[in-house]
Amino acid sequence: MSEYRAPIRDMQFVLKELAGLDEVVQLPGCEEASADVVDAVLEEAAKFAEGVLSPLNMGGDQEGALFKDGQVTMPRGFKEAYRQFAESGWTALGCEPEWGGQGLPKLLAAPVSEMWKSANHAFSLCPLLTSGAIEALVLSGTDTLKQTFLEKMVSGEWTGTMNITEPGAGSDLAAIRTRAEPQADNTYKVFGQKIFITYGEHDLAENIIHLVLARTPTAPEGIKGISLFIVPKFMVNDDGSPGARNDAWCVSIEHKLGIHASPTAVMAFGDKGGATGYLVGEENRGIEYMFIMMNAARFGVGMEGVAVCERAYQRARDYARDRVQGTDIGVRGGAKVPIIAHPDVRRMLMSMRAQAEASRALAYVVAGAHDKALHHPDTELRKQNQAFADLMIPVVKGWSTEIGIKVASTGIQVHGGMGYMEETGASQHLRDARISTIYEGTTGIQANDLIGRKMARDGGATLRSVIGMMRALDADLARQGNEHLSAIRTRFQAAVDELARAGEWLVANYAKDVRAASAGAVPFLTLFGIVAGGWQMTRAALVAQAKIDGGDSDPFYPAKVITARFFADHLLSQAEGLASTVIEGATGVMVLAEEQF
Repeated sequence: MSEYRAPIRDMQFVLKELAGLDEVVQLPGCEEASADVVDAVLEEAAKFAEGVLSPLNMGGDQEGALFKDGQVTMPRGFKEAYRQFAESGWTALGCEPEWGGQGLPKLLAAPVSEMWKSANHAFSLCPLLTSGAIEALVLSGTDTLKQTFLEKMVSGEWTGTMNITEPGAGSDLAAIRTRAEPQADNTYKVFGQKIFITYGEHDLAENIIHLVLARTPTAPEGIKGISLFIVPKFMVNDDGSPGARNDAWCVSIEHKLGIHASPTAVMAFGDKGGATGYLVGEENRGIEYMFIMMNAARFGVGMEGVAVCERAYQRARDYARDRVQGTDIGVRGGAKVPIIAHPDVRRMLMSMRAQAEASRALAYVVAGAHDKALHHPDTELRKQNQAFADLMIPVVKGWSTEIGIKVASTGIQVHGGMGYMEETGASQHLRDARISTIYEGTTGIQANDLIGRKMARDGGATLRSVIGMMRALDADLARQGNEHLSAIRTRFQAAVDELARAGEWLVANYAKDVRAASAGAVPFLTLFGIVAGGWQMTRAALVAQAKIDGGDSDPFYPAKVITARFFADHLLSQAEGLASTVIEGATGVMVLAEEQF
């Protein structure tokens, strides 16, 4: 059975050559992340992912989380793995030192989280949600709330959740009806039900800190009337220990297509008199605060797309090396060969590899921009990096998760009929990945956010800036006489032109015909993802070719050039069709009357 192996070599290359690690570690507050520290962290994370989390993945999927009498029991080995995870400091990696964290940059947290997600997707969701809750509290909580909850959450002793969705309120947050009634002691009594709550109940930690969206009695209608509350599973004693049981209960867990070892809870608040809650920040600003968590979670879910690309690729590659079937194409009567020799299998494996590497590079570059937006001493550079990160988050989330599903599906195809059988493990990747394009905002929501808030609102200024950075590569490409870089240049130039054409059309037409623009939103996000991924692969090819020209014999570099060439020929070549769909495709979307469907 194929086990996960962390792609440390590619991670290091992307961190150092594309994502600007050297610059990030010089930022105020990031100095601890020296090259030696980064390499050591990656090596230790790889050991944990490969040796602890990966071996639990298939068994966790088969066993699943068990619900009984309001309690959830995790699959065998998960509780011990989580204890080791927390004791090793992994929950504290990117958290503020003030609360016991290690304060390492997001750029280092990105590859580490990728390892957790590749090795054991279901396990990784618990620290993902806790990290988002920590970030919301750090930025919006009172000193009392921070002192009460943060240290235990950062240490991993307590975990966190996001409680947003209700039976009658999915993506339409204005429809939320959970209510919070103020009490004389400045607490609130919370009443309502939430669904799809990841790790809403489990036995990994001694307390669970729920962040819950609810309305106060005087709240206005719509999203402007929603507040955010902390509702702990157990109340907290004066000495910081868990106290009495709060009126927040898991009433069931969902039976899902995948991520079986991640309990998705239905939570009931206030069925026994009211769950005690604490207001986070100010009343009626809950959506603003929740989006702090949401943006962190959206990047994290995008990393799930990267991670499943890598994991599905590794499993398919290993199978293709071992599976002997057929002779070499064009050879009659020859010896049987591993299927990796067959051109179509090679094509599938290269598509998986190229998309894994491109999505990784894009995500890490965005993580580096996030660090610069937070820590750079130059105000203008902070603004520029924040604008870039804001623009790219929906692309990282939407494109990476969409290709994650496709790559996982391709992995099954490489296995042939055995891929459809559970014992190979290939089908689990597809089942686990399928939710990633839905939660934390569907691909359609990401795409509408991209073309509306992120492009139309600033008149396309940030998009034009990014396209300018893409086009700036042309001078370096033009100096290369290399066959592969010349081919990449041709494809990349054409793809950037198509991105610009579609982007300008959307900006010009968004206000005039928002329905037509929205009909092309997801194709545009796909186009943007492909071109942005191609941008990073083109940069990678330039660096790799320079290493080769300088006499470096590491086989990593020619492989990187060829992978970038494949990405250009097979993915960047799709740009013209996608741009035409964005600009001309709305009629076919909107013309039928509802009764004609």
